[in-house]
Amino acid sequence: MKKVLLVAFAACQGFIAYSQTATDTTQAPLVKISGSADVYYRYNFNGNNTDNKTSFTNSHNSFELGMISLKAEHEFKKGSIVADLGFGKRAAEFSYNETTDKTNTAELAIKQLYIGYQVLDKLKISMGSFGTHVGYELLDAYLNRNYSMSYMFSNGPFFSTGVKADFTISSAWTAMIGVFNPTDFKSASWTNNKYVGAQLGYSSTKAPLKLYLNYLEGKDTTGIQNHQIDFVATYQISSVLGLGYNGTVSTYNDTRDKEPGASAKKWWGSALYVNVDFNDKLGLTVRGEYFDDKDGLKTFATAGGGHVVAGTLSLNYKVGNLTVIPEFRVDNASVDIFNKKSGAPAATSPSVLLAATYHF
Repeated sequence: MKKVLLVAFAACQGFIAYSQTATDTTQAPLVKISGSADVYYRYNFNGNNTDNKTSFTNSHNSFELGMISLKAEHEFKKGSIVADLGFGKRAAEFSYNETTDKTNTAELAIKQLYIGYQVLDKLKISMGSFGTHVGYELLDAYLNRNYSMSYMFSNGPFFSTGVKADFTISSAWTAMIGVFNPTDFKSASWTNNKYVGAQLGYSSTKAPLKLYLNYLEGKDTTGIQNHQIDFVATYQISSVLGLGYNGTVSTYNDTRDKEPGASAKKWWGSALYVNVDFNDKLGLTVRGEYFDDKDGLKTFATAGGGHVVAGTLSLNYKVGNLTVIPEFRVDNASVDIFNKKSGAPAATSPSVLLAATYHF
C-alpha cells in the first residue's frame, strides 16, 4: 500500500510539473519597433520666416531637420504598452509646454506613452498620454500628404494625457470617452481642472467611407471654459481619387469675473483635401482651408481678429518607404499679418518647400 501511495504521489507531482511547464511555455510576442524621419527646405517669397503662422515649418531659405521618431509596441495576453519618442525641432514644438528653452531645436519629447488593458472583447481601457483624437492631420510627417500643416491642426490640441475607454460597438461603429489633463499638458498637478473627450466613429462595410465626430471640453489652466466640436470624413471614390474633410469650432467662455451679457468667443475652420494617385509612385494632394479667428484668440491675436484662406498643392513621389514632397502654398489673410523682408506689412504669403520623409 505504501508503494502504491508513493507511485501515486510521484505521478501527481509529475502532472503538476507538466502543467506548469505547459503554461510557462506560452511566450510573449516580440516587441514591434517602427520609426520615421523627415527633413525639408522652405523658401518664403516675402523673404522671412515670420510669415509662417502654422506649425513645424518656421524657416526661410534654410535646410531644416524635422523629427526622428522611434516607436515600440508590445502586447501580451490582455495587456499592452505603446512608447513613442520624438527628437528634433518638430518634437520640441509639439511639446511646447515642456520646453523651457524655446530656441532649443534638439528637444527629446515623449509623443505618446500609454498602457492598455483589454477588459472585454469590445472594451479597452488605456492610461497615459495619447496623440489627440481631434482633427484630420497627424504629427508624424510621413502620415500626411501635405508637409506643411493646417491652421486647424496648429491651433487645436496636440495631445491629451489621462485615461480613456475605447468601445467596439459593432463592425461599423466605435466610440471613445476619456478624462484628461488640460490640453497639451502631460503634468497638471497644480490645477484641479480636467477635460472630457469623446469620439464616435463610423467605418462603412459597403463603401470606403469613414466618419468621426470628436468632442473635447473642459477648463484650461487659467480657468477658461473651452468646448471643441470636430468632424472628419474620408471617402475613397476610386483607386485614383480620394476626398478628405475636416471642420472644427472651438468656443471659449471666460468664467472669471465675467461681465453680465458678455458672449463667448470662438475660432473655427474648414478644410477640404483632394487626393489624386496617378499610380503607386506618384500622387497629388490639394488642400483648401478657411480659418476664421474674428475674435483674435489665435493667429490674429495681435491684429484684433480676422480670417485667412490657404491653398496648398503637394506632390508625393514614393520610392519604397521614402516619399519626396515638393509643395507650393499661398496664404491670403483679411488683414496684414504677414511682412515683407523690408518690414512692410502684407496680407499674402506665398512659399515653396521640398521635403522628404522615410518610415520603417
